Amino acid sequence: MNPIIFLYLLVMIFPAYIANAIPVIAGGGGSIDFNIKFLDGRRLLGKGKTIRGTFWGIAAGFITGIVLIFVLPTMFFPLYDFSTKLLISFLLSFGALFGDSAGSFLKRRFGFKDGQQAEYLDQLSFLAGSLLFTYSYFPLTPINLVFLIIFSYLIHKITNLIAHRLNLKKVPW
Repeated sequence: MNPIIFLYLLVMIFPAYIANAIPVIAGGGGSIDFNIKFLDGRRLLGKGKTIRGTFWGIAAGFITGIVLIFVLPTMFFPLYDFSTKLLISFLLSFGALFGDSAGSFLKRRFGFKDGQQAEYLDQLSFLAGSLLFTYSYFPLTPINLVFLIIFSYLIHKITNLIAHRLNLKKVPW
């Protein structure tokens, strides 16, 4: 397997990584679930999914995509035109936060409390969302998908540990 392919994959998924990371820094402004409870009596998403974090996560991911369009045009979805690349940048970013929120929704349904760890779901739900929203533009071979899953899991663990040590996160996951 050509290592350049893996570099292309990382460049193309990078807006989703940024979108997922920024809410840790820019969070706040009230919960996006507005404290609404689901049929089971638990919050829809929990207090960790905030309006400001969601807005700035999507915006930062989208801006990252725009930067990549200009800085690495032959690596960031090279087969697509400018407007399609903009759309993909938005979908990667929105999809990442949608997936992360879907993971929180599932955690609440399974009885996990805010901040409680759900191994794999915590690390990969953002990736699942971003890939779901961009599947028609970003279909993956099985080996590429496995690479992104493993890399995303590991980088998520490492960056969250760093964020925890810097007191940006209460928990290291």
